[in-house]
This record gives sequence, structure tokens and C-alpha cells, in this order.
Amino acid sequence: MATVEDQLPPGESPVMAAEGELPDPRRRDFINVAAVAFAGVGAVAIVFPLVNQMAPAADVLAESTTEVDISAIEPGQAIKTQFRKQPLFVRHLTPQEIQAANATPIGDLRDKQTLAERTKEGKNQWLVTLGVCTHLGCVPLGAGEGENKGPYGGYFCPCHGSAYDTAGRIRSGPAPTNLQVPEYVFSSDTVITVG
Repeated sequence: MATVEDQLPPGESPVMAAEGELPDPRRRDFINVAAVAFAGVGAVAIVFPLVNQMAPAADVLAESTTEVDISAIEPGQAIKTQFRKQPLFVRHLTPQEIQAANATPIGDLRDKQTLAERTKEGKNQWLVTLGVCTHLGCVPLGAGEGENKGPYGGYFCPCHGSAYDTAGRIRSGPAPTNLQVPEYVFSSDTVITVG
């Protein structure tokens, strides 16, 4: 005849069993699961404030977008403004500049992008680029009245001679890529929101 000691798992003493009953293994499993869950909640409670403090402050988020009124920019004119403390060029392309940019063979370009890839659909007369030369971070000329626009009529970086066309694409000089186009949307027909 089997005794209580024979029915106990290895390592259990009969003293643990109350009045001849076996201990309930489900209770032990529940305690293990509860302990792991409690540790997980504690870890989240510690990590969340540390991660949350790395989020940008409200004043930084407010500076993360820039609105530009484009109503006064005439065709063929470019303005220079600021976005996240960097120069931002907004250019109103003429039909001739659009035609010249579209006629440029893509194989002649170092950084192969069409004008359509650099502008918004239906608004290809508006080119928005960061005014930072992709060579060493200088500010190219060409976004103001009377500035040297270089041999391609776009932007020219006099520091090392990088020349960009009217679509902000690198055409000559040491710059490896085109002027960067930031994220932007047309908030209305006369306002662009950058960022």
C-alpha cells in the first residue's frame, strides 16, 4: 500500500503536507507567475520616467516646424529663412527654369533626382531646400537679390566651388549630393509648413 511519502515529489518532506494531503503545485505556479509580473511592473515603473525625460520639451517641439508665407515670392525669386537654426531656401521657379530642369538628362547628374522628386505634385514651381552645402556645411549663395547663382543659375558655394542648378541638384564641385529637401506640406495656397 502506497504511503503519503511515496506520493510526494522528490525533495518534499511529509511535514509540508497537511494531514496527509499533497501540496498543490498550482499554488506554486501562481506564486511564480505573480512574482514575475510584479517584477515586470516594477521595471516599467523605473524605466518609463527615464525614457520620458529624453523626449523634447514643449518649446523645442514648437521650434520644430516653420511656417513660410510664399505669397510675396515672385517667379524666379528665392528667399532665405530659417528652419531649426539652419538656412532654408524657398524658390519660386519660372516655367523656363522648370523646363530646363526637366530637360537635364538624369545621367548627367551626380545625385540622380528629377525635379518632380524634389517638389510636391501639382506644386512643382515651388522648391524648398535646406541652404546647407552637402560638402562641408557652408551656406551657398543664390537665395537673395544680386547673389552669385553660379554657372547653372541655381546656388553656388564659393568656399569650394560647388554649383547647384535651379532644382538644387549638384552639377559641379566637390559636394556629393543635392541640397536636402526637408519634410514640408502646403498648409494653404500661400503658406508652407516645414517640419
